[in-house]
Amino acid sequence: MEKEKAEIASLVERYGRVQSLMKYVNSDTLKESYNKQPKGKAVGVDGITKEQYGENLEENIESLLVRMKKFSYKPYPVRRAYIPKGNGKMRGLGIPSFEDKVVQGVFKEILEAIYEPKFKEFSFGFRPNRSCHDAIQRVNKHIMADKVNYILDADIKGFFDNLDHEWMIKFLEHDIADKNFIRYIKRFLIGGVMEDGKRLDTEAGTVQGGLISPVLANVYLHYTLDTWFDYVKKHEFKGEMYMVRYADDFVCLFQYENEAQRFYQLLIERLRKFGLEIAEDKSRILPFGRYKGTKESFDFLGFTHYNVTSHWGKYCVLHRTSRKKLKMKREAVKKWLWEHMHESIADTIEALNVKLTGHYRYYGIYGNYIGLQKYYKYVRQELWKSKRRRDQTYWLTWKKYMNILKIHPLEYPRIYLKSAY
Repeated sequence: MEKEKAEIASLVERYGRVQSLMKYVNSDTLKESYNKQPKGKAVGVDGITKEQYGENLEENIESLLVRMKKFSYKPYPVRRAYIPKGNGKMRGLGIPSFEDKVVQGVFKEILEAIYEPKFKEFSFGFRPNRSCHDAIQRVNKHIMADKVNYILDADIKGFFDNLDHEWMIKFLEHDIADKNFIRYIKRFLIGGVMEDGKRLDTEAGTVQGGLISPVLANVYLHYTLDTWFDYVKKHEFKGEMYMVRYADDFVCLFQYENEAQRFYQLLIERLRKFGLEIAEDKSRILPFGRYKGTKESFDFLGFTHYNVTSHWGKYCVLHRTSRKKLKMKREAVKKWLWEHMHESIADTIEALNVKLTGHYRYYGIYGNYIGLQKYYKYVRQELWKSKRRRDQTYWLTWKKYMNILKIHPLEYPRIYLKSAY
């Protein structure tokens, strides 16, 4: 779909507002979207897997296109599933049916082609070739190189659940003139949720788990937050100020405390206009930066960021895995280990090493080696406990366990991002 995306991007550059987008939802792009869908994922309410859909792929795609042209295609309600959050609560996810994933895959590519040229450079979440590490490096750069003395650590309450559908469509219509394309976006937004066998309407929000949800979220915040931030920065404030956003998680950085406080009040009013609310109990302004040698810290993207002095007496920002995230990761791996306690140690370690590598790839940034070690030691201890408990004979002493780990070693901590910024 790269050729099609380049063509759409060219139209955006030429005309700003684009039309005739449904022609890009065709047999070739739908098949390409099918091929990109990963195998072995949880099924939606239709119970269809990728393998089952692919048994008659040509017929299924042809039938889908006929229904889309007649506007008889309606997405299934998404199946509700829950995963634990770090605060002990559960986060609701929506699992679309497989055919809906295929369609959303194409729509996602089209939306990205339209909006990537428009999105701000300080927006990092769920965008091609941008990562959480890029966002953290940007925060570092501003703190280390710019006049940053205060940070607004803000939290939007239930963003994905409260996104206003009417505003969402208005934002899309500002850039998209194809009414049929917009019509299908509306259908995905109001498609509903299946929970405990009952269909629930989705009158607001975009269900996390859908392929187009992240890009729709970025479009919504682009207009409610990003473009507004740039405007007030240029017209209403005198000091330096910056923002770094990753989806609905963002921090704002200021030169002056009074401007940080004023912006915070404006932010509350701005978001309220679009049906969003700041979680005031989780939001605060704190002194932070090389001119503010405080012991204050803030959490952003799973890391706690500290003011510190290096071994050479120079100011720097230190990053450690946040306590909340570390606790959540520990609980998850402990649960997994005890669920797999009856497997052989070799098989368990093989699967466990994949999890450890994933953890190190995310949290393995400059300055966080201690955080990785804490997690590694916890996993090593819990693995021993679970296997020792397996047959309740306690034959697996710590010495025997260490000898086994020499043959089947656990993946050791590794720093992947070696530059602070």
